[in-house]
Amino acid sequence: MVQEKNLLERLISSIDVWLVLAVFMLISISFFAIYSASFAYGLSFRYIFVQAVAVGIGLVCFLFLTSFNYQYYKHFSKVVYILSLMLLAAVLVFGSFKRGTKGWFDFGFISFQPVEITKIMFVLVLSAFLDIRVKMSKTLPFLISVFAILMGHLILIMMQPDFSSTLSYFPVTLVLLFVVGANPFYLFCIVVFGGLVVGIPLLDTFVNLQLKFIQDGTFFAKLAIFLKNDKNVICIIFSILVFIIGIWRFLWKLKIEIPIVYPVILCLAISLGSLASIPVEKSLKDYQRKRLIVFLNPNVDPKGAGYNIIQSKIAIGSGKILGKGFKKGTQTQLGFLPEQHTDFIFSVIGEEGGWLVSQATIIIYFIFIWRALVIAKESRDRYGSLIAIGIATMFAFYVVINIGMVMGMMPVTGMPLPLLSYGGSSILSSLCAIGVLCSINMRRYMYY
Repeated sequence: MVQEKNLLERLISSIDVWLVLAVFMLISISFFAIYSASFAYGLSFRYIFVQAVAVGIGLVCFLFLTSFNYQYYKHFSKVVYILSLMLLAAVLVFGSFKRGTKGWFDFGFISFQPVEITKIMFVLVLSAFLDIRVKMSKTLPFLISVFAILMGHLILIMMQPDFSSTLSYFPVTLVLLFVVGANPFYLFCIVVFGGLVVGIPLLDTFVNLQLKFIQDGTFFAKLAIFLKNDKNVICIIFSILVFIIGIWRFLWKLKIEIPIVYPVILCLAISLGSLASIPVEKSLKDYQRKRLIVFLNPNVDPKGAGYNIIQSKIAIGSGKILGKGFKKGTQTQLGFLPEQHTDFIFSVIGEEGGWLVSQATIIIYFIFIWRALVIAKESRDRYGSLIAIGIATMFAFYVVINIGMVMGMMPVTGMPLPLLSYGGSSILSSLCAIGVLCSINMRRYMYY
């Protein structure tokens, strides 16, 4: 009995206090912000209750995952990957539609979005794969295998379709590949692939928007019309491929011997990225594509896609240094700010809490990510380090994109702000990820 008590004490003493404190503070801020954001609609208690239930379930999962030895994920990584695919496939069959996406399991009182959990499962699986095959990190078969693991999730998620949920997969994959020493050229090819998958649909949307405001006969008008023709775009892509091969042959004649595999892989990345952009473009709703592009100039469509950004910037700017006070934000309480309890929760904090509370929130996020990276550094093995880095990257990506979005510096993607935005799936997955982090930290000197 004494031994069990000592074991429990050792586990408790090994918890990262700063990490847990940061999580507690973010959740506390979340309750205040959600209450204020929904107060004008008379839904405050309902939202707070649902969020509290999600936090309660999340804390149970947090405690369980903290006590569970994370190394078992490595031994059963194939099972974890299959389960993640089954979850994503099941929602396509049994899921319900919300916001034009068939990505939710609806249980009446509460809905659950499985993609939020499968993102964490992906980090566990990819970390196991990289840890086992780290010596192969510079080889082409290694890259192809990683790409296959990635595409297994992305294809099923795009079938929902849920474009915004796929975005976090790319930085996590790139960072983990970089950490294990993958060939930088292969990483560049992945960036090219992802850039084309996202960039071509955005370019098409941008051209459509600009045609409405550019005078006929100007250079930009002619360029926009030229890019509207699919055959012209295909010719441009083909010319780029020919140019790459031509440069390779030229360098080869100059005795600069670059293996043929490099231009071939680059051309393949460009070709596959261009082809993959077609289903992405078809899956994106018109308003989604406009949201992704109008951050460059919200006034292009001020009453449509640019409305959210304009109202968000007004809300944050009007908060000034100290804010307008709890439940006193005009943009928030008068309902000018769309999705203010979810995607634009930081705008509520900026308006009612001002620059002071906004900066404090960002600092808390910084502490959280810093502690996650410290856990990665102090982990007893490479597998734990990779998991911690993957989770830190995912959280950092969400925070940067969401805060940048509400300030008009990033496209509107519909990504929640971790631990702050209203949503049971988001808070549950975040607390599960934190539980895994604590499990890694608590076992840096222990073997159970």
